[in-house]
Amino acid sequence: MPSRPTVLVVAPADEALRGYCLDSVAAAYDIVLITGTAPTWERRCIHDVEIADPADEAALFAAGEALATRHTLDGVVTWSEWDLVNVARLAEHLGLRTNTPQVMRHCRNKAAQRALFARHRVPSAKAMTAHTLLEAALAAETVGYPVVLKPAAYAASIGVSRVTRSEELPGAFDFAQAGAELSRESAAVLVEEYLEGPEISVECVTHRGTTRAVAVTRKTLGPAPYFEEIAHSLDANDPLLVQVGPVAVSAVRALGLTDGIQHVEMRLTDAGPRLIEVNARIAGDLIGQLVHLATGVDLPRAAADIACGTAPDLTRTRRTAAGIRLLYPEVSGTLTARQFTDGFTAHTPWLRQMHWLREVGDTVTLPPAGSMYSARVGFFTVTGTSTRHVEQRTLLALDQLTLTTTPTSQRSHLPEAGTRA
Repeated sequence: MPSRPTVLVVAPADEALRGYCLDSVAAAYDIVLITGTAPTWERRCIHDVEIADPADEAALFAAGEALATRHTLDGVVTWSEWDLVNVARLAEHLGLRTNTPQVMRHCRNKAAQRALFARHRVPSAKAMTAHTLLEAALAAETVGYPVVLKPAAYAASIGVSRVTRSEELPGAFDFAQAGAELSRESAAVLVEEYLEGPEISVECVTHRGTTRAVAVTRKTLGPAPYFEEIAHSLDANDPLLVQVGPVAVSAVRALGLTDGIQHVEMRLTDAGPRLIEVNARIAGDLIGQLVHLATGVDLPRAAADIACGTAPDLTRTRRTAAGIRLLYPEVSGTLTARQFTDGFTAHTPWLRQMHWLREVGDTVTLPPAGSMYSARVGFFTVTGTSTRHVEQRTLLALDQLTLTTTPTSQRSHLPEAGTRA
């Protein structure tokens, strides 16, 4: 049999939320892996592995060189937000196709993105950077309340909150700065204009400088002041894609991205779509899988194709809808119960996946003391004929769900599971 091309995957992440990516790539490519710990679930997909910390450039280069001596590498890909810059450097070092490291640095820095959006007249939000509370206060007065504070270079909505008046600023600055301190790239805090309106994302594919918007994801956010995403839904027939697709494409172009997958976040304001940020990788929270369920477009396979210099197949083979609900406790504390009504899942084929991330007895801590990522108890995905159908089925599933905690003193403002889609 003819040999298949070989792609190097860096930092495959966890099986629950990224396993589908590795499985998809393995269906068409031989995979060699660089990962920080010995592989476990990944072994079903890979042919070879080097253990190295992707954050350590020297170790990453050494691992890549070792794999390149044993295999003919056709491309390198990652869906890890944290490793985008180093993986671009690695690809450049190995002579493989890549966006430049400088372009990827811009994608990792929200302040740099804002500047590029302004330069290229992409509708976005006014923003200023701050390193101290005084600078943040001056920036907030300049931008005008309400404002959003966030780490300039982080992800997963960590450290992000809305501030409606000056009295709230110190706590929000501390919250954002704590997130910024976790970043390898910038300790700055971004103070930006609050954009009023529904939040969406556009999932894009770029090959040799041409970008195509393939799907639009509608989001459900937890209550203010935090911007945690608690649900996503995606409809292959969503008419909104025609309106927001060109804006997403212009944002990708403004950042200088020439290849890869992009997750472009924006808000639908009264003045039209306004950019939040561009993430230069497949979206998290199984959004890539939702794209496949709803449209048939395989984003992980497309990412590998592009990395190896092949035009991706973006043909739609389905026209349906899919969604994911992320499960959180009502209050911080000890998880005491997490279950569906007996027999429910056995009779609901549209409940495509149910996965628990926390066990009974675990401590879950919501913001501001914790984060929504660390407090996430689990998730489920559903399919349907439309966004409305997906929402109805999500509510039906939530009605059959029991999720309780023994509370601590830190109380959340999230609604009880089962009371909000």
